[in-house]
Amino acid sequence: MPRVALVALALVLAIPIIYIGSQIRLGGTADPSTIVVGRDPLLDQPAPQISLTTVDGRQVSLSDYIGRPVIVNFWASWCVPCRDEFPLLAAARAQHQAEGLEILGVIHDDSAQSAAAFAATYNAEWPLLVDASDLAWTAYHGAFVPVSYFIDRAGVVRAVSYGPPPSENLDQVLAKIL
Repeated sequence: MPRVALVALALVLAIPIIYIGSQIRLGGTADPSTIVVGRDPLLDQPAPQISLTTVDGRQVSLSDYIGRPVIVNFWASWCVPCRDEFPLLAAARAQHQAEGLEILGVIHDDSAQSAAAFAATYNAEWPLLVDASDLAWTAYHGAFVPVSYFIDRAGVVRAVSYGPPPSENLDQVLAKIL
């Protein structure tokens, strides 16, 4: 089979999977009218350990936050849905600061300068991690941005949000890790 035909076939097969994946809601549940095929392989598993440098040059590791609830958020400044997501994340972080909630913003396929400017616009004061070699992206099986992994105090992924977390479900998901 010619290479072009194989690529076309792969796209035809991938589109329904991508669509269904985009319909998945937090924690592996879906809208009742949505058919869900599978779930994120990291759900209820220990979160992959990452250690990256922030846009301001500090080294940050997920292991630095053992004992605290953490959201690992993959995003980029060119990502339109991230504009909806950042205010939700900032509000959640402020609301749950006393419980130790932290967000680690992993920058995917973007420059540190663009990402820092974008984050400043949205008052994102959490660590912005540069993943230039896609080490974290690969460890978390990255497919698209934004995607957030909600990690409990023991370091286990308890929920995954594909796209901005629905504001009406965010408190339910946060309860799983706080």
